[in-house]
Amino acid sequence: MSGKNEVSFDPKEHQHLRYNPLRDTWVLVSAHRMKRPWAGQVEKPPEEHIPRYDPRNPLCPGNTRANGEVNSDYDSTFVFGNDFPALQPDAPDPGSDQHPLFQSKAARGVCKVMCFHPWSDITLPLMEKHEVVKVIDKWVGLVEELGTTYPWVQIFENKGAMMGCSNPHPHCQVWASNFLPNEPALSDRCQRAYYQKHGEPMLLQYARQEAEKKERVVVESSDWLAVVPYWATWPYQTLLLPRRHVLRINDLTQRRGRVWLTL
Repeated sequence: MSGKNEVSFDPKEHQHLRYNPLRDTWVLVSAHRMKRPWAGQVEKPPEEHIPRYDPRNPLCPGNTRANGEVNSDYDSTFVFGNDFPALQPDAPDPGSDQHPLFQSKAARGVCKVMCFHPWSDITLPLMEKHEVVKVIDKWVGLVEELGTTYPWVQIFENKGAMMGCSNPHPHCQVWASNFLPNEPALSDRCQRAYYQKHGEPMLLQYARQEAEKKERVVVESSDWLAVVPYWATWPYQTLLLPRRHVLRINDLTQRRGRVWLTL
């Protein structure tokens, strides 16, 4: 319908759906609701007084963990098997005689913990560049090591108590599994389908488009681009994209990996 009272679309004023090509789903965006009055709870910044070394912290150098193992007096990165792993390499198979509505299958893998630094009162962004390089190099080594046995290796950090982090010491989790998790599997299917249809990797084309639009770019360099995705659903959601085709972290050249640090 058209007429004198027709209103042109404004994404900041009118609700709409945005397509997420990595999940083949649609996201409802209602930006105008940001104008509504707010009388809810406002969180205060936590008053953290984290000691550089805590003799009771099981991640600090030289301390004893829950299973009785003693950490080395490490002065850089430190990797050990998770004392409470979600995945174990020798879990038994549930078997194949199952009802179609109550299916299960074997899940096997390895869970490791990697400490970034011997100090508890520091985080990755505050570390020196040469220290962060050691962290990235260790990530690459773990992906190469575990990737020879398992099809999926995931490195992630839960930062802050609200996100489920049980220890303030700077560290991450490394999970390797004999199966591809749901989200990466879906993303892989979507990217394969896009490549078959358009003849170009989806995220390379997306990075080029975002670099040209400059509407959602957070920071960029000659090798990397960090953006708020067009289909973002979470506050402060960002997507880190290489400007060239890179499949895995261990495919990064040393130079390109170090340029990552400037972001």
